[in-house]
Amino acid sequence: MLILYSFILYLLVPVVLLRLLWSGLKNRGYWNRWYERFGFVDLPAAKRPRIWIHAVSVGEVQAAVPLIQSLMKTFPQYELLVTTVTPTGSIMVRQRIGTSVMHTFLPYDLPGAVNRFLDRTEPRLLIVMETEIWPNLYLQCAARGIHILLTNARLSEKSYNGYKKVGKFIRLVLHKITFIAAQSETDADRLAALGANRGRIVVTGNLKFDVEIPDSVISQGQSVRRLIGPKRPVWIAASTHAGEEEIILAAQRWIIERFPACLLILAPRHPERCTSVAELSHNAGFKIIRKSQLISNQVEQIESDVQIFMLDTIGELPAYYAAVDVAFVGGSLLPRMGGHNVLEPASLGVPVITGSHTSAFMEINRLLYERRAAVQITDPAQIAEIVIRLLADPALRQRMGDAGKALVKQNQGSVGRVMELVSNILLAGDNQG
Repeated sequence: MLILYSFILYLLVPVVLLRLLWSGLKNRGYWNRWYERFGFVDLPAAKRPRIWIHAVSVGEVQAAVPLIQSLMKTFPQYELLVTTVTPTGSIMVRQRIGTSVMHTFLPYDLPGAVNRFLDRTEPRLLIVMETEIWPNLYLQCAARGIHILLTNARLSEKSYNGYKKVGKFIRLVLHKITFIAAQSETDADRLAALGANRGRIVVTGNLKFDVEIPDSVISQGQSVRRLIGPKRPVWIAASTHAGEEEIILAAQRWIIERFPACLLILAPRHPERCTSVAELSHNAGFKIIRKSQLISNQVEQIESDVQIFMLDTIGELPAYYAAVDVAFVGGSLLPRMGGHNVLEPASLGVPVITGSHTSAFMEINRLLYERRAAVQITDPAQIAEIVIRLLADPALRQRMGDAGKALVKQNQGSVGRVMELVSNILLAGDNQG
């Protein structure tokens, strides 16, 4: 099965290269350092043992930041290497962590690429965010004595049923993992049912609850509010995908009938889509301005008749969450998206609205709904209704915001539990050495 899997991957290399080329037309970051995706990484020789953290993209990097900061503080004798798959994830690493860690792109799961990567990086421990399962990578790590910690692991019912179709193969791969830090008992049970060693699965909770909001974010939010207008009602539609913006724009049209001064901050999930979304907004009759325009023109405050503010820069979303009255979190209106992280606005005391397609954050959203810190809509037409109700009721916004902040605080501590597993792994390795 492994030989067949690898053979198919090699056959797909031309397709992968074409996709990389195509993605680069939209985001030139995909053309940068493309050789790293084949294991040709250019890193200095290790002066200290290395811990490798893999986080696919922006959301995983954000969740990994508190863990990475704890690793730097607790294990200063180790160098840290972070890999991502997307260029936006790479940018987020530099924005949130800086040059304190090394960064490369994850190699494709080809035997040759993985071998080259491991030869050149020589990690002692691999920490994988979420449930990323790469057979060649895991098997080669195990063969080299590199420990693997799968952390913040979750497994939806759909993914579980998919993996069951290759049960023996996935069982072989899962047995190479040293420890699995699962988000919930349900995730732990599903992973064990696929063949992971139940004695090596620990339920540690969700790292996303350990989000830390620095004071600088609050002050940045206050600056944003002065920029967009301190007295006008403001809501944000964040991390939106294709097909959602039309729904959001229709909602904004209804909202400004009730609140003519209302501003919508629109932040597409993928920055390369901002131009097309801006054109969509303009063609719908809205007056729109982009953040990049403000920077180039040195604008201190946007005009009062601007109806849509396009956030087309990366890494600033927390400050904008801190500046708004209501937050809609995208990726949740249409099937197959799974939703995005609602904990950032909740941790800032902002009422949250989501659609009904939130399988990727099902447990988090359930808790927010139960605490009445968030509202789930079943019909996209409800967005305008809910936003209008919240903008008209400051007391309701305050209650929802306070409930969200309390929920986040009560569920923190996952980083500490994961760090215990890391300590046990490294201590065992040192004793063996």
